Amino acid sequence: MQTPPENAQHNPWSKSSTHNASVDEYPTEDLEGAEAFELLGDGSLHASAHLSKRPAYGEGSSIDWLWEEGSERLQQRNLHLQRGWRGMVAPILNFAKIWTVLVLTGVGIGTIGAWLDVLVRWLGDLREGRCTYGLFYNQVTCCSGLDAGEVCTEWQSWSQYFHVSFILGQSLLQSSIYIALAVAFAGSAALFVRTYAPYAFHTGIPEIKAILSGYVFDAFLSPWTLLIKAVGLALAVASGLSLGKEGPLVHVSCCAAYLLLRLFRFRHSEVQKRKFLAAAASAGVSVAFGSPLGGVLFALEELDITSFSNESEVMWRGFVTSVIAAVTLQYIDPFGTSKLVLFQVTGVADTWKAFELVPWLILAALGGVLGSLLIRLNAAAAVFRRNSFIHEWPVLEVVAFSAITAAISYLVVFLRVQSSDLVSNLFLECDPSKGDYHGLCNPTAAWENMFLLVITAGIKLLLTAWTFGMQIPAGIFLPTIAIGACLGRAIGLFTELLQRSYPTAWVFSACPPDPTVRCVSPGFYAVIGASAMLGGVTRMTVSLVVIVFELTGALSHVLPIMISVMVSKWVGDGLGKEGIYTVWIAMRQYPWLPPDEFRDNGQTAEQVVKPVHNLVIIRDEEEPTMKELTGFLDKHSFHGYPVVRGERLLGYVNRDELVAYLGSLVAEDGQRKCTFSKDVAAVDNTFLNLSSLLDEAVLQMRKEVPLQLVVNMFQKMNLRHVLFSQGGKLTGLVTKSDIVWLLTTHFPHTAALSERR
Repeated sequence: MQTPPENAQHNPWSKSSTHNASVDEYPTEDLEGAEAFELLGDGSLHASAHLSKRPAYGEGSSIDWLWEEGSERLQQRNLHLQRGWRGMVAPILNFAKIWTVLVLTGVGIGTIGAWLDVLVRWLGDLREGRCTYGLFYNQVTCCSGLDAGEVCTEWQSWSQYFHVSFILGQSLLQSSIYIALAVAFAGSAALFVRTYAPYAFHTGIPEIKAILSGYVFDAFLSPWTLLIKAVGLALAVASGLSLGKEGPLVHVSCCAAYLLLRLFRFRHSEVQKRKFLAAAASAGVSVAFGSPLGGVLFALEELDITSFSNESEVMWRGFVTSVIAAVTLQYIDPFGTSKLVLFQVTGVADTWKAFELVPWLILAALGGVLGSLLIRLNAAAAVFRRNSFIHEWPVLEVVAFSAITAAISYLVVFLRVQSSDLVSNLFLECDPSKGDYHGLCNPTAAWENMFLLVITAGIKLLLTAWTFGMQIPAGIFLPTIAIGACLGRAIGLFTELLQRSYPTAWVFSACPPDPTVRCVSPGFYAVIGASAMLGGVTRMTVSLVVIVFELTGALSHVLPIMISVMVSKWVGDGLGKEGIYTVWIAMRQYPWLPPDEFRDNGQTAEQVVKPVHNLVIIRDEEEPTMKELTGFLDKHSFHGYPVVRGERLLGYVNRDELVAYLGSLVAEDGQRKCTFSKDVAAVDNTFLNLSSLLDEAVLQMRKEVPLQLVVNMFQKMNLRHVLFSQGGKLTGLVTKSDIVWLLTTHFPHTAALSERR
């Protein structure tokens, strides 16, 4: 807990000016909505002044959930209380507008996701060659219509296109174009982000989680951010950097929903806006993975939409939006497969053998360990970047690291291709009619393939740890899946090699006696490895299992996937319970409370309460004038202040409402005295009565209550602050930021990337 500075200046209404009475500080701004405050003849405010409209929240603040939900209920009641034809039409129009925005959001997200897939595929293939009959055809489109096993002559590598025949020249030309285009794509993405939309970098999921929990960050959802995030994402993924587009698509989806809300001039509360954003986030996951059901569960588990008072309504909206987005994606069919499944698993037997549990459990434990290692490496890289000269040169960092990544990737055959192509081929079982992907199905090269796959996984883990955090749009789902798939395929090949070397061993007694019949499916081991690694990094469970089986179509093997995710999470939690998104939220110090249960070990609320002598308090007995009160508000830019008269607690006043009201009157009579006491105003009507601005129903507790109860109140009720009193006297205050610090202070890099540190 911070202590007040020794040179703190005294003010007539507070004993100290070192602590605010709310979550964050923000600069004083001209606030709109002063007309909502109507002064009555007796000098008091209209009783409903603070319920009809409140000034807009400042960037970086937190919404008042209780007020916003009450305002939303009031709007709905007024909507249904209208008489005549307005009373019949208004609810129908409001309902139609809500679902129009949701439907258009789903269609828009599906369309954006589809064309991003097309653009990424074309740019990625362009690094290795081009189509002879059209530059704007990717390799799949260029070679469509060919029979299985037929050689595609229309697609040519750059050495073939420029008719370079000698081997050294071919290698130099191919590698030069490969690296040059990678640097150009990544550098362009970084330059766009740096110049036009600083909030378009990274994944965006930590910020979306904070926004859905009440954090005000509208600049993060601007139209420029939407455009640059989408274009930059395509360029970044196509550059071959170790990143994915799945997480950033959630951010893109929320930007699209927010833009539609503004285009339709939808009058909504902050809670209503977050309901739309939650639905859009579900649709973003649906499009990213072709997983509509997984998108809804992702919102439930990872985005914590249970904080909404009407959870079922939010889930229903997310379900509809996800389905519409998935239908749109399938209609456009960017992959040319007429399927939503991105990485379809084929050739896997409907049943699995008991002995396979051993390598699967090894993979699961490995996923938990490596997932925790990736989180720690990534956090360390982010802190190092922030505290070094690299922080001042983000575009140069991207250019340099993309060149390093491209140079390394070109040397390893499994790193050279796009991560999506790599994962797709690792999930496939060997089929003589479909060819062999870089010798994976060659039984004589099993040890070489295992070595290459492990090397690929190790290099990709290190590259991902640094890439995830650079000044470009970047997701972590796909590279994590690729790391796990490489390890899974390697262990699958090892298990298959053992079974073929010792077919009569009792361990393999469940295998068919015919040696020509496959017993082990290395492709499914890649699925298990991908699930385990993704679970170790994100710590998702139910939604992850659903996303994986929708992603692969391996519905018959859900149980092994569940087991791998479960063990991976257990192992990962043993090494640190925070997932990658929780770590980034802690490093940026967003006011987000994890939903996990908190244990206080016998501690009381007194451990976190800011004592009354450390609070900025408005002392009503000093009877300040409007001018003096305005100066006090200018000096202490906090969200609100406890108001006391003598030793008696009168209530809590919101700064925004007080500023909006005084701003319209101080010019007329700045020397008029103010009071928050109804008794004083009733005796002397020369006082400006501000008692109607007080939040008298602010939650009050005693310091002796268990700390666990206080944390649960903040988590379940979405509170911004709690006052502590005894016998009507103010004894202290706890804010949401105090609870956030309490729950994240154990992490070594808490607030390391905060702008306010």
